[in-house]
Amino acid sequence: MNGDELAAGGRAPAPLPFGIERLSVRSVVAALLLLGGLGFGLYAYAQQLLHGDIVTGLRNIGGGGATWGLYIVLDITFVGFSFAAMLVVVIERLFHVPALRPVTRLAEWIALLSLVMGGMCVLADLGRPLRGLLNLPRYARITSPFFGTFALVIGGYLFASLVQLFLSGRADAAWCLERRPRFAFLHRIWAAGFTGDAGERWRHARVSGWMAVAILPLLVIAHSTLGFIFGIQAGRPGWFSALAAPGFLLLAGVSGIGLLLLIATAVRRLLHVEEALGDATFRWLGGLLLVLTAAFLYLLAVEELTAWYAASQQEQVLARERVMGRFALPFWTMVGSFVVAAGALFLQWVRRHVSWTLLLGAALLVNVGAFCKRWLTVVPSQTHGMLLPFPSGDYTPTWIEWGVAGGALCVGALLLLVVAKLFPLVPVDATPAPTARPSEAREGGRGVARALLACTTFAIGSLLLVAGFLWSARYGSDRYVDPPVPYSPVIFIVGVMMTFYAAAVFETVPFTKRRAD
Repeated sequence: MNGDELAAGGRAPAPLPFGIERLSVRSVVAALLLLGGLGFGLYAYAQQLLHGDIVTGLRNIGGGGATWGLYIVLDITFVGFSFAAMLVVVIERLFHVPALRPVTRLAEWIALLSLVMGGMCVLADLGRPLRGLLNLPRYARITSPFFGTFALVIGGYLFASLVQLFLSGRADAAWCLERRPRFAFLHRIWAAGFTGDAGERWRHARVSGWMAVAILPLLVIAHSTLGFIFGIQAGRPGWFSALAAPGFLLLAGVSGIGLLLLIATAVRRLLHVEEALGDATFRWLGGLLLVLTAAFLYLLAVEELTAWYAASQQEQVLARERVMGRFALPFWTMVGSFVVAAGALFLQWVRRHVSWTLLLGAALLVNVGAFCKRWLTVVPSQTHGMLLPFPSGDYTPTWIEWGVAGGALCVGALLLLVVAKLFPLVPVDATPAPTARPSEAREGGRGVARALLACTTFAIGSLLLVAGFLWSARYGSDRYVDPPVPYSPVIFIVGVMMTFYAAAVFETVPFTKRRAD
């Protein structure tokens, strides 16, 4: 440090860890490949927009095909990834599991990006995406599961994940800001005046706990609603089932924990954070994956036995097609993947130490099995599940669908790569929060103002939430007319978002000026 820096009270900036703001040949090549995949996906989607869905493998039910295919399979997959990732965060926040804390930041990013990719798949599935984007928030009714998916997953779940990520990353953003990064304005926005004093850390611990309590039922309701889209269709053999919602939840946990294990291992190796992402973290994730996989295998056995021995004739026809007919290959691939994965995870649990071969093999296998299961959920009930005397159909995705799906995957991977070059993917600020509430007498009226603003935000959000819900339900008017207030679902979503935003208000408002370095 030279004399000018000393005179100015400055100091030489410390280097940022984890490869932040450092471009390597490997990262540049990866970014170019992902951009190429994204470009191909955009080209494929442009062909679909220009020529219509005829360029895909999608056809009408009863007319030789399926109206839902690869796009919906991947939408369920991505939403499932987000469910499991946020579940890990909630478990760490509620039960204070130190071994899971190193992967919470990565899990939060996976949850957020997975919801973005899932939304892209839904838009690709719509024949007229612009019409859907305009009409769904305008006319959606609460009796439709699509309302719950649209309002809770997009409005509540996505925004709650964003608030959780913002609040949990403030300390690390401030930590990076002290090292004078090139993109300091981004870290300054994210830090939002974070000073690191005891009162601020205590508030963050309290807010994180209450956010976890609020997010947990939202996770269950939002993903169960996705299962209800299939499970309450009484006229569709293979879908109408009380096990649809719990099955969706368990499968989401299995595939999401598996993905988190794969990505966490890659981050551990590529960013050389073996000390931060220790064996205890992977033992915890492996044990959690074992429990969820075993539970899902039980549910799968119950589902198949019921379909074979106590179901209607058409349900049994569909069951035979899955086990011994046209869909036998994906079915037995699914069963074999889950059984082998469960065996590998159990063997690792017995050995009491991390075996990377067993762990990563199991994580990969459960995702192969989960994809097959979701395929078997979506496709056969449309091509071979007709109650009317229609001929059986067929569905095979075209290169258009694979290209669009690959483009969506490249978007998520590219965004995660950009994030890794700007912010830490592993929490670096490990200062514990005080267990007792510090005295806030020195804050004067700021503590009162903070609580008042947070309560006001929460109250307004709750009012909008209730009003938007009642208007969306057509309360006081005929159930088949338009909502009494235009865009009532949007009012409901804004209310849900404001109730979660109250947590950010309590933690960050009124803004305080950072102490001088």
